[in-house]
Amino acid sequence: MSTISAGAAVPTAVVTFVTPSERQRLDALTSGTCVTVHRENLDQVLRDLRTNRVSAVIVSVSRYQQQYAPSVARMVREFPRIPAVALLTSTESRATAALLSLGEHGVRTLVDAREPQGWRTLRTLVSNEPRDIDTRAIHAIREDLADASPSAMRFFDTLFTVPRTMTTVLEFARHLAVVPTTFVSRFVRQGVPTPKRYLAAARLVRAAHLLENPGYSITQVAFQMEYSSPQSFSRHVSGVLNVGAAGFRRAYTGETMLQHMRETLVLPYRHRFRDFDPFASPPQWMVRTERA
Repeated sequence: MSTISAGAAVPTAVVTFVTPSERQRLDALTSGTCVTVHRENLDQVLRDLRTNRVSAVIVSVSRYQQQYAPSVARMVREFPRIPAVALLTSTESRATAALLSLGEHGVRTLVDAREPQGWRTLRTLVSNEPRDIDTRAIHAIREDLADASPSAMRFFDTLFTVPRTMTTVLEFARHLAVVPTTFVSRFVRQGVPTPKRYLAAARLVRAAHLLENPGYSITQVAFQMEYSSPQSFSRHVSGVLNVGAAGFRRAYTGETMLQHMRETLVLPYRHRFRDFDPFASPPQWMVRTERA
């Protein structure tokens, strides 16, 4: 079990299973920086993990009992991509046994908050930007398109920063404050894939990352990603990758789906993004040339 350093990149929304005094300290610590949801038992925590977008779980060493071991093991096994953090605030004799049990059942991160520095570390943990799949995608594509125009870079950044509720090019264009038909036509003129293809690929990167957690069913991920039904999700996957939803889960992780997106939609068009502005009309002389 490793101790988080103050510079670690961590989530900004958590579910906790902690003591009442720790709740008060956590609420004061995280006010204005993240959403903190306190639960009375680990069954409630597991239910949150299956039905909501949870980015971390904090388990109190003081509250942990040996009978919770199966639930902790299941939580870690079914949701390996959601960090589980042990919080140590007391020096009671049973703490050592509790820590050993938590580590044995898969909890690998410890915040020792018996000293003020520990609470500062925890504040850093809950307020820092997470290195989730969206952040990793933005960094990877920025490296691929190091010489792209700022506007092109903004387009790719936005693919992974818009809410998951934004599922159509019409909504995406409105979010960017551009006319949808004009927006699409700029991609066609530039000779690059349409915004629809980029948006579809980005959604599948996010979906593949969620499906890395065995605790999520395909149905749950479909609804989290705002598809109208599991069948709609499966049709979308089949249309993009020519595999069904179950095959998609077996074949792709978030990272490998991101790699597929980069290899098919980003890297082959690097030279075309150098002077491409998706948000501005082309110069008049270019329009006249195209019409000639």
